[in-house]
Amino acid sequence: MDFKKLPPVQEQIMKCVRCGKCRSVCPVFAEIGNETAAPRGHVFMVQMLRDGKVEPDQDVYDHLANCLMCETCSVNCPSGIDIHQLNAAARSYIYDHNPTVGKELIFDTLWTNPALLKTSTKFLWGAQKTGLQNLARNLGLMKILPGDLPKAEGILSSIPLRSGRGRIKEVNPAQGDQLYRIGYFLGCGTDLLHPQVAKATVEVLTRNGCEVIVPRETRCCGLPHLANGKMDTARKLLAHNVKIFNEYDFDYIITDCGSCSSALSYHNIEFVLGGLKIEDQAFAFADKVIDLTKFLVEVLDIHLPENPQAERCRVTYHDPCHLANAQGIKTQPRELLKRIPGVELVEMAEANRCCGGSGTFSVTHYDLSMKILDHKMDNAMETGAAYLATCCPSCMMQLQYGVNRHKWNCQVVHPVELVYDYYQSLPELAKV
Repeated sequence: MDFKKLPPVQEQIMKCVRCGKCRSVCPVFAEIGNETAAPRGHVFMVQMLRDGKVEPDQDVYDHLANCLMCETCSVNCPSGIDIHQLNAAARSYIYDHNPTVGKELIFDTLWTNPALLKTSTKFLWGAQKTGLQNLARNLGLMKILPGDLPKAEGILSSIPLRSGRGRIKEVNPAQGDQLYRIGYFLGCGTDLLHPQVAKATVEVLTRNGCEVIVPRETRCCGLPHLANGKMDTARKLLAHNVKIFNEYDFDYIITDCGSCSSALSYHNIEFVLGGLKIEDQAFAFADKVIDLTKFLVEVLDIHLPENPQAERCRVTYHDPCHLANAQGIKTQPRELLKRIPGVELVEMAEANRCCGGSGTFSVTHYDLSMKILDHKMDNAMETGAAYLATCCPSCMMQLQYGVNRHKWNCQVVHPVELVYDYYQSLPELAKV
């Protein structure tokens, strides 16, 4: 699809009145303080790129890449500009003129193939468990990795052996009367890095009257590809997932990952697949997509049984950008936490400020990512919480790195894990 004909590029650029509101909320601009890193600077850069005043070269890409794609600017823009979409479209346009073998290998070969992605994760697990990762680090071999990878490889500090798919069945019957038939979109991050979240998700849903089906042919949601200039690949992945899930008669399609639900949302599908033959099928798919916490609170309206022996614990919550900004989902995760007997929810300052992870951003912009993360950790640690909850595996990975970095005695969890653990603490309901 022609970059210059994309609706955001055609219709939205001229809406920018250079008011500067976006600068006041941008976490990257807060650290860099340079207009080229401000969202309105990116809008101006995309306009010059569209009009041929700058060349689609790596220098322009690097300027646009100083962006978390957190959508804070978009939701705060008085003119209603989808700045993150402009940025994604421009990155893709530039990358098409400057392809690299590395990105083709990662985003076209590895990240589009679930089997290869799983194999690479097992290799990392083996390297960690056998000490090869530490040996390579001590010998300085990590220094040969490109860009910020030598610094950022430590973020993947603990890779599980078994994936989420290895712990759950493809078809999981409802316990008791069936209320809904659910399609579980199991994203890469949950599947490979946080399989315990996948297990908790399925257990909580089936306990509450849902048949849960996990289509085996599911592929990545495409959001990492959008962020890295691979829009065509993101388009293929989305189209594939639409076809796979539409083969079933699901009442809802649920994901426990804020980034996945954002990528599968009507708004993003309109941006990526709008105008194509699959458009109607894609919109029908998007209409069924719902975040897990929103489903548990607003559709199932679950209420956990009281347990006088429940241990009290203090929990604080971090808003994932792709959940809070992209979808406006803020109250439902908090409400779910409040419904767990014994949980005391303590709000941190600036809970909706980005953690600096943003998928691959912490790898490509490690130092900048750490500055943003440290700000987040200062606010989180002030709560004195024993648990730091969030609804995105990318955020979980970044926040766990922050907890380790600051030597804070706190456990990073998804809210559904606490729900599952509470169920397990009830003797009459506990499952082996």
